[in-house]
Amino acid sequence: MNWLVRALSSSVGKKFVMAITGLLLCGFLVVHLAGNFLLYVSPEAYNEYAHKLHSQEQLLMVAEVGLFALFIFHIYLAFSLTRDNQQARNVSYARRETKIEVPGPTRRISNWMMATGFVVLGFLILHLADFKFEARSFDYEGKEPFDKAVMILKNPVTMGLYLAGSIALWVHLTHGFSSAFQSLGLLHPKIKCTIEWIGIIFAGAIGIGFGSFVVWAMIQ
Repeated sequence: MNWLVRALSSSVGKKFVMAITGLLLCGFLVVHLAGNFLLYVSPEAYNEYAHKLHSQEQLLMVAEVGLFALFIFHIYLAFSLTRDNQQARNVSYARRETKIEVPGPTRRISNWMMATGFVVLGFLILHLADFKFEARSFDYEGKEPFDKAVMILKNPVTMGLYLAGSIALWVHLTHGFSSAFQSLGLLHPKIKCTIEWIGIIFAGAIGIGFGSFVVWAMIQ
């Protein structure tokens, strides 16, 4: 663990670890979205997927602990790097001053990373409350996973919050994807614009994918 302590003691190291956690979370989003697409196949396909997933209790617990650790590290590093940047500039974001103009289609979105991150965090908490902890006032009793998903997604409050979360995730990934490659030192100037456009397409696919479930539920 000494390497992690040393990495987290410098700004470069923090950005490196944040990039790794960000890309791993991108992988989780792809897998999670792929599983949820079974909603479009049939109730039986989605129910079978959900039951098989939750039948692997020990494996699922390990995966959930790992994901929780990734989220905690990512959030901690976001706050830490923001604090470091503010101290280095000695000015607030309202008076942000820089002489560096970063080229590329996502340069303006970088200013919204913290705000969209908060929205995505709220979206995640709500999603866990709905599907894992069943904490909201829905009638969960005796419902199959497919029926539970439709019930939750058809709720007007859920629709608005999930759409807002999907849009925020879209914006967050649009810059975050290419930023991760830059922090890892893999964003060569010759391929910078290409990587950014790949990030834009990836972010759009993820954001539209998750947002589509709300639209789909409206017509069920």
